[in-house]
Amino acid sequence: MLDLAEELHRWCEEGRDFAVATVVAVRGSAPRPVGAALAVDADGSVVGSVSGGCVEGAVYDLCLAALADGESVRERFGYSDEDAFAVGLTCGGVIDILVTPVRADARDRPVHAAALATAARGGTAALARVVHGPAGLLGRPLLVGPDGTAAGTLGGTGALDDAAARETAALLDLGHTGTVGVAYGDDGAGESGSRCGEQVVLLVESSLPPPRMIVFGAVDFAAALAGAGKFLGYHVTVCDARPVFATPGRFPAADEVVVDWPHRYLDSQELDGRTVLCVLTHDAKFDIPLLERALRLPVAYVGAMGSRRTHEDRLGRLREAGVGEAELDRLRSPIGLDLGARTPEETALSIVAEIVAVRRGGTGVPLTGAHTPIHRDARAA
Repeated sequence: MLDLAEELHRWCEEGRDFAVATVVAVRGSAPRPVGAALAVDADGSVVGSVSGGCVEGAVYDLCLAALADGESVRERFGYSDEDAFAVGLTCGGVIDILVTPVRADARDRPVHAAALATAARGGTAALARVVHGPAGLLGRPLLVGPDGTAAGTLGGTGALDDAAARETAALLDLGHTGTVGVAYGDDGAGESGSRCGEQVVLLVESSLPPPRMIVFGAVDFAAALAGAGKFLGYHVTVCDARPVFATPGRFPAADEVVVDWPHRYLDSQELDGRTVLCVLTHDAKFDIPLLERALRLPVAYVGAMGSRRTHEDRLGRLREAGVGEAELDRLRSPIGLDLGARTPEETALSIVAEIVAVRRGGTGVPLTGAHTPIHRDARAA
């Protein structure tokens, strides 16, 4: 649901009734991950996707039915060799879909609306919904903020809500979207939310501010890279010490353009494990103090532009500055994958392709003839 936050928040603001189908489980090969969503409003308008087209028609009908009766439903779609014309995934995988009606008069509408509003503005929160458990709880939501406070109820007991809030907060802290089980016995949740009795399974969708891409060096490659970074959902900063080059007009795709020495700007920032740093300055007086710091930070990616000769010289200078071999092993240089790139746009593509491969655990080799999984359950996003 939260991956459609901007559009669905607008629907809430306009008072529309709608239903959301969300992928809650995936087995085998499937085109969309857990958390992918498709929504249908009362007029039949559609946003999003749960399967890349394989089962969208059937899911659309489920959404209309949920809008009509106000009931959540869970449905499984797979592929049947015996009945190739049945609705299913031609890729051979199996997905479970939770369809949740979000009608204007629904008791849970305020919880959904608050979650969508937070996600739409890039805030931090997690929405937990029941995807398996006792009758009557399916689809019930709980919204958990960054401080662990919860809004809404799953419809069981206070102990169930407390246990669910703790589990949801743990996934939010990691920035993960996925499922988690909490206990639900005859007397509600187990003592202090202990894992005993019947399991209620929750889908937890985490909303975090966009990950950051910081591009150092106000060069033509940086302009193309800023556009590619925005396309992938990054908050993009371009930083350069030269005010004549570091101007917003030269980097229209960037969220911000900063005039500062790169290493000094880096020292002033609070970065997390999703941040990617791209060093395009190609000048030792900027590169060395910057990379000396960057390679010691717990960020997702550090890449530096330059020829192989420049790279070897850079390694020597970094060793002289006291950077260890384990830290140097983190440096992606020359930056990017070997795509034969020539233009700034092609080079930007090679860089973001490497970033995706590093963050998602890809190999960067062609899928044709390969035996590696096409879809991975990566947790680094």
